[in-house]
This record gives sequence, structure tokens and C-alpha cells, in this order.
Amino acid sequence: MDYSEQVLAYGDDIVAASKKHPIVPLEKGQRYSYGTAGFRMKADLLEGIAFRVGVLAALRSRSLGGQAIGVMITASHNPAVDNGVKIVDPMGEMLEQEWERYATAFVNAGSDEEVVKIYKTLATDLKINVKDPAKVIFGRDTRPSGHTLVTALKAALVASQSEYVDYKILTTPQLHYLVRATNTEGSPVSYGKVSEVGYYEKLADAFIRAMKGKKFGGTLSVDCANGVGGPKLSEFLKYIPKDKVNGIDVKVVNDDVLRPEILNLDCGADFVKTKQRAPPIPKLVPGLRSCSLDGDADRLMYYWVDPDTSSFAMLDGDRISSLAASFIGDLLESAGLRDELRTGVVQTAYANGASTNYITQHLKLPVICTPTGVKHLHHVAQGFDIGVYFEANGHGTVLFSPYAIAAFKETEPQSPAQKDALATLAALGDLINQTVGDAISDMLLVEVILAHKNWTLRDWAMTYADLPNRLVRVEVGNKDVFRTTDAERRLLHPDGAQEEIDNEVKKFKDARSFARASGTENACRVYAEAATRSEASELADRVALIIQRYGTL
Repeated sequence: MDYSEQVLAYGDDIVAASKKHPIVPLEKGQRYSYGTAGFRMKADLLEGIAFRVGVLAALRSRSLGGQAIGVMITASHNPAVDNGVKIVDPMGEMLEQEWERYATAFVNAGSDEEVVKIYKTLATDLKINVKDPAKVIFGRDTRPSGHTLVTALKAALVASQSEYVDYKILTTPQLHYLVRATNTEGSPVSYGKVSEVGYYEKLADAFIRAMKGKKFGGTLSVDCANGVGGPKLSEFLKYIPKDKVNGIDVKVVNDDVLRPEILNLDCGADFVKTKQRAPPIPKLVPGLRSCSLDGDADRLMYYWVDPDTSSFAMLDGDRISSLAASFIGDLLESAGLRDELRTGVVQTAYANGASTNYITQHLKLPVICTPTGVKHLHHVAQGFDIGVYFEANGHGTVLFSPYAIAAFKETEPQSPAQKDALATLAALGDLINQTVGDAISDMLLVEVILAHKNWTLRDWAMTYADLPNRLVRVEVGNKDVFRTTDAERRLLHPDGAQEEIDNEVKKFKDARSFARASGTENACRVYAEAATRSEASELADRVALIIQRYGTL
């Protein structure tokens, strides 16, 4: 079959439509780059990118026999003036790495005709029949720029003759859910009903089963970053009858989506993590259990103010990871499956050293460190029967293998306690959104665990003491000279830089530090931790000076 000839059938349509959604040329030497967040930048640069991503998404669908591919338009925790476009693969996972290269080439093509040339080459090389059916489903967050980008995306799908479904405003995890649900509909591994309502019903049913009559731990205040998570969480709560969960009381705050300029402004999970304090609005009541989502509801951060000491305590992704691993480990023990199912935790170099020690020494679970980026953690977590992964920023989930899911449902219980443990594990398998980190799903998981343990946030915080740490941004002449190894924990280049960092680390107790280039800015991030806050700060400053010096050579 001559695949290259078939491409010409759509080539003229793609060129004609593309001219209405042109790419904004960058300065000489600069390129658009597809990263973990897809293409993310100022929204006024993205219209042409959204069009070309649409063309590629349709081609990706055809390469996989017409399976549905997702496109999410969001900039997550970024300011309202930004936006982004990313592709979601059939099981709700991140785009395959090889196709990230194709996306980068597509978007950086110098003309519309060159886009078609690359399209033709890909179809020929990958033996894709461009007349086969294609399906793309998409959603967007609450940013005003989303409408323009959706218009460009639709134009691309029409030009490339792809079927599409516009789910309009969604959280990012909802879009990932819908992609997987669409591709598994009617199969033995159906992920759920193919609708937004199906998402709510699945989580609500699993939450009720997992709570098992346990008492909800008092009022929970949820800051939704004035993003899409606000209205979606409020809608979800309608599916939890008050008589089904004892004492449930969720207060949704910072849910104003009518003023787009305040999206992620002085609120949200990223604000709490980077500022290490609560959002100023609403004023945090001492003792009140609180958490924050980010703008597209895929990150989660818990926190409170101790009413006795007035000190602020933050429970981040590391804490959620260790809490989940501990609870699931206890359930596996009760279910008689601890030795049968291989359980592990995946972290990045930014994970606090105290959390790693707690998981390996107290929970007796293996920890694997990967480069920064959820796609790296997700891939490694799939190697376990139960893989727990969270970045320190609160983005993460728990993955259960098909073997583990089957074990929860098919193991014949020998006691009431074993029966309860197996039922709770099965409920967690449905409650946790395994396609991607989902702040609403993860929040429900935390609440289930706290209810089962009858813990307050103080109890949770007491499991271990974080090592003081500091993160510093250092502007450099060329970030690309900083190359890393060992899951980004050591510098390979420039020569001599890592040796100088090692020498500084040796001067402090319980210390470690690393530097890595930013994925989006011409800068490096320096992370340092040590036995005391002053030592961590001093170490960070010393390593920052080293990076600054090497960055100007």
C-alpha cells in the first residue's frame, strides 16, 4: 500500500486550514519544545500550536487503529495569561516519548507545507493509513484563551477528517479518565462510564465503600485555586449522600471561575508548596483541616495551623506518598497478600530525605528515584504490583497491576478482618485515578486513610520530621551546559562542578544538595537539605554560587 499517496488527500485541507491558525515564529535559535506538560507558554503563542497538535493527535489515533486520543488544553498551576496543549495516549497515560519528538518537529516546521511534508513522512515511515478512522477527545480548563485554542484544534480535526468529542470544561484528570473509559468501554477491563457523570459516580461509589461507615474527620476546607476544580468538586459532592458517609463536611473555597485573572493567584497547591504557608484568603482557622488543589486539579497539598503553637504544618506529596504506602501495606498484611504483591514507592530527587528514610526503614518498602516529571515516575511505578508515586509538589497516584486487582477480588477470605481488608483494597482500586495524578481522587484517598486510622493532621505530621530544605533558582547563561546523571542528583557537566558541590555538602550534617537545569527557563534549580534550617539555607546559597560561576563560563 502506498501510504505517501494517501496523505495528499488531506494535505490541501490541512494547509488551507492551517493558514487561519498560523504559528508565531520565535527568535532565531529558539524552538518550541514538547515536555511533560506538553507545549506550555503564553497563551497568545499557542493558537497555531493547538492546530498542529490536532493534526498530530489524529495521526496518532490512526497509528493505533482508531483508538481515542486525548488533548487537554490547560496550564495547570501557571498564571492565567498562560495556557498549554498536551496529548493523552489511549490508556490515559502521557504521550509516548517517541511521539514527543514528532510533536516538536511538527510545531517547529517552518511552513504549512512543511507540516504536510512531515505528516507524509510519518505516515509513510510508520505505515499509517490516513484514511482509517481517527478519534480525538478533548477538554479545557477555565482560562479565557481556551476557547480560541479549541477553535484551532477543531479546525485541525476537521481538516484531517477525524471524529472528535468536545467535553468542554474539565479537570485534567477527568479528561484522562474519559480517554481510558472510551477505549475500554464494553471490555472486561472497562474503566467506567464514558461521561463526566460516570467519573463522579465511580469515585462516589468507591469512596462510600472505602469509608465503610468510618467517621469523616470533621470540616475539610478545600482551596480550589479559583480554577476548574471548584465547580467540579462541588458537583462531585452531590453524589455523596449525607447518610452514606458519617459526618462528611467539605467546604469549597477559592472557587471563583468568573474572574479569570485570579486563577492560581495567591492560592492553590503550588502557592502553598513554594511559599510554605496557607493562602491569605480565606484566613486559615487554627486547627482546621485544609488542602489546596491547583488550577487544573491534578496536584494536592494538605496543611493546617497548630492551635497550640500557631505554627504552620504542610503535608506535601512526600507525606501523601508515605501515608498511602503505609495504609496499603497494612491492608495487604491483613489481607494475607503482603508477600504476594510487590509494592514499591517512586520518588524524585526533590523528595525530602526524611520521607525516603521513613519508607525504607520503617515501612520496609523499596524506593526508586527517577528524573523529575510524572511520566518518569508513572513508568517506573508500573513495574510494581502496587506502585505509589508522588512528586513533592503533590502530583501523583497509586497504580495497581491487573494481577493485584484480581487478587483483591478473587482471594477467598478466611476471617472477617481479611474480608474487610480485601474489600477496602478493591474499593481503593476504583477510588484512585490510576491514569494520572488527580487531586480530587487523592484527597478522597487521604480522607479514607485518616478516617480508618482515626488520625488528625497532627497525628499524620508526627510520623517523621522533615529535614529542613531550601530551593533556589539561579539564572545562567546557558542551562543546556548542565547535564545530569543518577536521576538528576549529580552533575555530569560542567566538569568539576559536582566535585565542588560534594565538598560543600561534606561541611554540613545530614546534608545533600543537587542542581538541575530548568525544563522551561534559562535557569537552574538548586535543592539543599540539612539538619537545621540555617544550614540548609547556607548550603543552598553556596551551591547556587557554584552554579552561577559555572553558568557564566
